[in-house]
Amino acid sequence: MQKLRSKKKKSQTEKQMRDVYIPEIINVANLSRILGIRLEQALQTMEELEMDNPSHDRMLSADESSLIAMQLDMNPIVDERQSLDLYPRPPSADPSVLQPRPPVVTIMGHVDHGKTTLLDTLRKTSVASGEAGGITQHIGAFSVQLPSKKSITFLDTPGHAAFSSMRARGAQVTDIVVLVVAADDGVMPQTQEAIEHAQSANVPIVVAINKCDKPGVDATKVKQELARYNVHLEEIGGDVPSVEVSGLTGKNLDQLEETISTLSEILELKAERDNGVEGVVIESQVEKGRGNVATVLVRRGTLKPGSTVVAGQTWCRVRSMTDYQGRPVKQALPGTPVKVIGWKEVPTAGDEMLQASDEGTAKTVVDNRKARHQRDQQLKDLQVINEKRRHQREQLEQERTIEREYKKEMYMFHKGLIDTPPDSLGKRLSAIQSTEQDENTEKKDDILEYRAVVKGDVSGTVEAVVDCLNGLRNKQIQVKVVESGVGNITEGDVQLAAACEGHVIGFNVKADKKIQAEASRHGVTVQSYSVIYKLLEEVKEKLGDMLPPIITTQVVGEASILQIFDIGIKGRETRAVAGCRVTNGSIQRNVRVRILRDKNPVWEGELDALRQVKKDITEAKKGLECGMSFEGFTDFKAGDVIQSIQTIETKQKL
Repeated sequence: MQKLRSKKKKSQTEKQMRDVYIPEIINVANLSRILGIRLEQALQTMEELEMDNPSHDRMLSADESSLIAMQLDMNPIVDERQSLDLYPRPPSADPSVLQPRPPVVTIMGHVDHGKTTLLDTLRKTSVASGEAGGITQHIGAFSVQLPSKKSITFLDTPGHAAFSSMRARGAQVTDIVVLVVAADDGVMPQTQEAIEHAQSANVPIVVAINKCDKPGVDATKVKQELARYNVHLEEIGGDVPSVEVSGLTGKNLDQLEETISTLSEILELKAERDNGVEGVVIESQVEKGRGNVATVLVRRGTLKPGSTVVAGQTWCRVRSMTDYQGRPVKQALPGTPVKVIGWKEVPTAGDEMLQASDEGTAKTVVDNRKARHQRDQQLKDLQVINEKRRHQREQLEQERTIEREYKKEMYMFHKGLIDTPPDSLGKRLSAIQSTEQDENTEKKDDILEYRAVVKGDVSGTVEAVVDCLNGLRNKQIQVKVVESGVGNITEGDVQLAAACEGHVIGFNVKADKKIQAEASRHGVTVQSYSVIYKLLEEVKEKLGDMLPPIITTQVVGEASILQIFDIGIKGRETRAVAGCRVTNGSIQRNVRVRILRDKNPVWEGELDALRQVKKDITEAKKGLECGMSFEGFTDFKAGDVIQSIQTIETKQKL
């Protein structure tokens, strides 16, 4: 007996400790087989755990499957390799190991307020003249050395409304924001947005009032205007420093640099130069002869050629590094922006860059991140599948309830308990199905789609263009970006656009003659742009062409029926003719007319005849008395009003 008990106890312990290997996604029926239990027990366990929709075909994630396994005293196994990832280190506990680093300063402000011109003067080059439409359309990063031998790292963000996400990213990676406001223009929409980005990121602001060399400008108005947006300048009792500058002449730029330098000393910006490197991807692109390139801002540690780093869903063994002027860099210290060459794929702007111990670790981390991303997408699909199955079950249950009610009513009718026979079962079921179809039709709502494949020169710009295109929509039409990426337009892009009946949009990239010939053969339009607002204007125009025109009716003339005459046609046949007087405008023979009675329309159609005495006329003007007959309509009466109407088609605009 004792042996039997110990044997039973041992088997229970083995059962408790049993490992089960669970896949990422599985339905309840298959999970019950893996766990070695009956389906009913699995469903009962789901109810105990208060999981929604317990059914045999319910799709479960790994977390849900693990909960069920643990509830049944089993040990779910999660592969440790799959959980490997890289994370930033906690802040250093020993401040003595930290060394000063240059401040990262982001130049922000409204479009055409002179941000890039200001930076040109700071670094003695000319970028603004080479920019499309004079508008910055991606983040630029470079270092400036002051006469005091101190360095400042500048980030130039776009001011156009389309690049909101890039400005937000600029504010997140910076130490100080220089808010450029034109003295002749004041606070504009993107200025307000830049203030909000800086304040939400809790970053100190330095105001640079630009274009102060223009005659007749008053910087005092700008300073008063800024106070309305919670930017209180030092000279009026606030804590925000301001400098009146001129980007063209270089006026007071040394004062601006000194203000930034002083503020950075107050902030005590320091970082460790040892241990693993950490940074952020500012921009990324594909360069001819270099491949995948990313501009990276180092935050901690020292980046050197040969280092292995991971950013988002790609990794890189640093082949070489260059500064903003294209000169080779042997090492990048904290606060330094460099172009890194050697990425396996183009990283996304804004991705965090972290150093891996070796290539094997980097590959595993990237594989895990891709798998996790794919898993997240599958989970979204699972929710849709489960919702659809739940809906189907509810509909089936509703149909069964109707069947039971029908049988009950038929029984009561045959027994004489009710007098009227019930509606047929088919009629009741078809009523449910028609309601279901109406709901589905309402959900679809027949929205037109302008499909596009977007390619650009740098990832941040592509992101901005895609965001803007996704925002072009109303209740009738929307833009659907099928695919987007960095690099030149390829045959694959054209084929994808052809497959989805879409268009190819290039931004700062072009299609060669071979690609254009391929596009022409497939009937795909390929358009390249260098200025964002031109791109948006043309897409809006195309969306307007796809929409049905707005049809409006305009009354061009009115006549009153005074008397009805019967006119002989052939033999004894007569035809009713309306004797009318034109009261407004003119009535034309070939224009549609409608007849109103007591201000309500009773008929609309074409005139059969328009005569004055016995003479056919083409137009009857105001005050003229004439006779009218109408095609297929004779039920008019004295006192009715005849209106001559024109249909006007107006193109819709988004």
